[in-house]
Amino acid sequence: MADIPLDRLLLTPTLSAQPASKTEELCGGTIMLKITTRTDAETVILTLEGRLASPLTEELDRCWRELADSRRSSLLVDLTGVTFIAPEGEALLARMWREGAKLHATGCLNTCIVEGITRSGIKKAR
Repeated sequence: MADIPLDRLLLTPTLSAQPASKTEELCGGTIMLKITTRTDAETVILTLEGRLASPLTEELDRCWRELADSRRSSLLVDLTGVTFIAPEGEALLARMWREGAKLHATGCLNTCIVEGITRSGIKKAR
């Protein structure tokens, strides 16, 4: 598992007899949400891949709170690898945005969700 550059892998039991990928084979399950954190200049980038739904939303919330408590730079949430956002995931993203996180999305659905979040709320003063 040392050659997988990740901060967190969130797993659910695999339903197939054969793993679909090397990562699944190494982890023994299907990856539902992959959270990767990296720092680029003055920005902390949280890259999400997979499905943003319960109970995985709670892990993202915990990860984000840890970063928010310790960071001195801006936070960017990269949603380009997200394939599904449940209502609880959208609520968490809205809270993150109100607390100062920037949201980056591509694709029709994710872009529409991000636009809805950024149009509907008022950010807290920093």
